Amino acid sequence: MVYFRAHDLRRWTHFAYMGYHYPLYILYKVGIITEDAFRKPWPAHLGWYLRGYSVEQTEQIWDWVINDYMNQYWRQDTCQVLSQHIQNGFLTLLVSGTPTQLLKHLAIKIGADHAIGTDLEVHDDRYTGRSSGPSCIGDNKVSLTQAYLKHHGIKIDYDTSYAYADSISDLHLLEMVGNPVATYPDEQLRTLAQERNWQIFPPDTGE
Repeated sequence: MVYFRAHDLRRWTHFAYMGYHYPLYILYKVGIITEDAFRKPWPAHLGWYLRGYSVEQTEQIWDWVINDYMNQYWRQDTCQVLSQHIQNGFLTLLVSGTPTQLLKHLAIKIGADHAIGTDLEVHDDRYTGRSSGPSCIGDNKVSLTQAYLKHHGIKIDYDTSYAYADSISDLHLLEMVGNPVATYPDEQLRTLAQERNWQIFPPDTGE
């Protein structure tokens, strides 16, 4: 979304996207719909922006997002945690609602082994504007991760595995491992982590 705004592209698509999703946000905030009902359409509909683009054309979008836009948001402390896991020989999976095609580029950037995201549909080498599967949000993060691991014949020990997340919407993902870490958590997740004695990162210094 930021890419298309910055380059003044797909302006009407942006209006349509916001016009669809902001009412859902309001309905969620007043308690009429669940957080899942609000969140799950967001990543699926990002495909609207790419409709008609070739796979080759989107490469410059992914590069811009990762190398120009996201560079200002890296948290060095969390990058160090990831680096330590990699040095210790852990298999690392990047799981996000982000379009899988972008997520794969991000995984290469940070050194993750696998990327599990929201798949956007491609037909005849062009994006159709639709998703080709469920959004990698909420409980779908667990089912998509498990399906990915099974498909690739990857067996892991969940009890000794770690998961890092910052939102209460990622509760299902955190619960699937023996070492959940609430990472820069929102208020709800922080409260739950404290109740369950989960690790919180960075540690609360009490200052």
